[in-house]
Amino acid sequence: MLEKKFIRVYTKFKLHFYRETFARFQNREASLTTVESFAMEAIYALGNPTVRQFAEFMGISSSNAAYKTASLVRKGYLIKERSKTDAREYHLVPTQKYLDYYNVSADYVHIVMERIKKRFSAEDVTKIEEILSVMSEELMSEVPL
Repeated sequence: MLEKKFIRVYTKFKLHFYRETFARFQNREASLTTVESFAMEAIYALGNPTVRQFAEFMGISSSNAAYKTASLVRKGYLIKERSKTDAREYHLVPTQKYLDYYNVSADYVHIVMERIKKRFSAEDVTKIEEILSVMSEELMSEVPL
């Protein structure tokens, strides 16, 4: 039962994101493909990785990662910033254009979190935070951030 309820919540977050994304971006010339959207979410979550770090995390070749990121740069969702510690490396940095796209999802998460704070006691909210922390830090070790 727990698993079904979690999948239902996760699915609702995804469906909300998909609906809002289609509504806002269906007529945009440079909207993201599905694979590009996944790539940008990973880059954003990894916190400005290098192309090599992105490739390693995604399990793809460096040349494939370079190709995908070049497309995202052309579309204006990503910039490459030269590393301050190694001038041979570039970090992948999402642009404001991507952040506006991403905020479709983040805004809804914020709305749901505010509803949780109103619906549940402070103790329950603290327990939810604790459970989410344990899930992220201990139970999902295959996905390091």
